[in-house]
Amino acid sequence: MLTTPTSLPSPTTQWSHLLNSQRLGAAKKFNTNTSTRSQFHKDYDRLVFSHSFRQLNQKTQVHPLTNQLGIHTRLTHSLEVSSIGRSLAMMAAEKLHDKLASGLPAGVSPADVGVIVQAACLAHDIGNPPFGHAGEYAIRDWFRQPDPQAILQKLSSNERLDLLAYEGNAQGFRLLARNEHHPDKGGMRLTCATLGAFMKYPWLASHSNDDNDKYHQNVQKFGCFYSESAQLEELAACLHLPRSTQHDGFARHPLAYLLEAADDICYALIDLEDGINLNMLTYSEVAAIFYELIGKRPNSINLPVHMSVRQSLASLRARAMMRLVNTVTDAFVANSDALLAGTLQGSLFTHCDANVQNGILQAKQLAREKIFNHPSKVRMELMANQCLHRLLDAFIPLAWANAKATPTSFEQQRLLMLLQPHLDEHRRVLSDNVYHNILNILDFITGMNDHEAYRLAQELQGHWGTMV
Repeated sequence: MLTTPTSLPSPTTQWSHLLNSQRLGAAKKFNTNTSTRSQFHKDYDRLVFSHSFRQLNQKTQVHPLTNQLGIHTRLTHSLEVSSIGRSLAMMAAEKLHDKLASGLPAGVSPADVGVIVQAACLAHDIGNPPFGHAGEYAIRDWFRQPDPQAILQKLSSNERLDLLAYEGNAQGFRLLARNEHHPDKGGMRLTCATLGAFMKYPWLASHSNDDNDKYHQNVQKFGCFYSESAQLEELAACLHLPRSTQHDGFARHPLAYLLEAADDICYALIDLEDGINLNMLTYSEVAAIFYELIGKRPNSINLPVHMSVRQSLASLRARAMMRLVNTVTDAFVANSDALLAGTLQGSLFTHCDANVQNGILQAKQLAREKIFNHPSKVRMELMANQCLHRLLDAFIPLAWANAKATPTSFEQQRLLMLLQPHLDEHRRVLSDNVYHNILNILDFITGMNDHEAYRLAQELQGHWGTMV
């Protein structure tokens, strides 16, 4: 088992470890900057041209299967998060360079740090199943049913928790580090710096969840399945991540805090605009939060007579973003010692001024009250739950059937024919290891976009006329 060092070198030396351009799973060593196009720029390009990233184009951001143009998908959301993440990281690196006695590590520029976070942000939702978080809930819910539970009791505690607390974040790390491009040989082989910034939760399900929780209702996030635990250990050793002071996993890479902030900014500023377009929110509700984040709230909030709702919100959003980027990067640099030591409590927003904290909290509360609980969204989430349950009902039993023998039923034979191209592409076979079989089947199901999952679920039920 690889371990990480316990003593802390100088901050510049620590950053040289954290910005390591070595590619996970690749034997060849790479210099940080061998040309204008750095190793980190190559990470970004690999992600843009990957199949898994393209699939985000029709995956839910907040609103499943919406027919209204301009509403965010996971793809447009990820692009916007990556843009904000790049700005945050470049400005934070510039401020950090001025603070550090020896500056940033030799050969690393603020632009390099920017593209590391930009690439990590681009990938931050790459493992999300169809229908977004509703898809995660559906998978967890399915594995809590009596029949799957009887099979899961034969698995180890680590394996069982991966399924009962199923996480898109862990699926994302599996895609990047194992599945995509080089199956079981490093996956996409991204640099350790980019993967470190990507890992918001560098620990296993067993580090944050209790297998003795009978109903598994209080699920805590995690970032790595037990099947990729060796890759997590290798990544942590490469980056010299300290062990977490809160659980048995590792402390976050400091740049992961910037990724998290970029994601939250998009929720606070941009996703609320979708609520207006879908008639779930009013202009005044959203504008009030923007003014709170700007720090200059007027006595009354009215739409300017010379502007449309969209134009006014775009102007307010730009001002709010500018202030958030400045405030968050100040918090990052002010708390850089705690970030390096892995002892920072809370997100970067908890270390910002009261206006920023209140604005982010108000945005999340407004989204919970009027978007996530809106009847139209609830109806779509129920549909998504039924859709994924139908797919899991059909395919997951293949994991514990006698996979080495030819399936006996007509349905099993045909289902295996649908699954086989995926298995072949990833150099996988169904074996007598039920845990790995389940993960391979989940790779297939969660890799679908919303429309593919909906169509296949309808077809499996014999409905041919209701496809979208």
